[in-house]
Amino acid sequence: MSAPEGGPTAQRIRLDPDPTAAAHYSPGFRIGDLVIVSGQAALAPDGTTVGEGDFDAQAAQVFANLRRVLEAAGSGLDQVVKVTIYLTDMANFPRIVELRAEHFSEPWPADTIVEVRALARPELQLEIEAIALAGGRLVA
Repeated sequence: MSAPEGGPTAQRIRLDPDPTAAAHYSPGFRIGDLVIVSGQAALAPDGTTVGEGDFDAQAAQVFANLRRVLEAAGSGLDQVVKVTIYLTDMANFPRIVELRAEHFSEPWPADTIVEVRALARPELQLEIEAIALAGGRLVA
């Protein structure tokens, strides 16, 4: 089924190198002024895991990856309106709350945090997906 003439266009966000290519998914899409970002894990641009066994190192890489995808779409962490955070251990909940305050600002994004049994690789401890604006502004 094709989009109606003049309907919205979803533009794939492109990264180089693109660690998602081997797994056959996109880092995200920009639809008008809306950016939808796939879950970002602690993967280096070459696809290797960063910070095995170190939650803070993994979190730093996750936020760096999230920033990279958002910036490739013309957005940024300050434009995020919704995040879903997946943790493999809720013992890290207090730390992720601190990290949200370091990486996001008011008005805070809508947020869901869930504990999952596992992520795509057994050594991964968290993953964050996001929805953001591009070119707009957030109002408290």
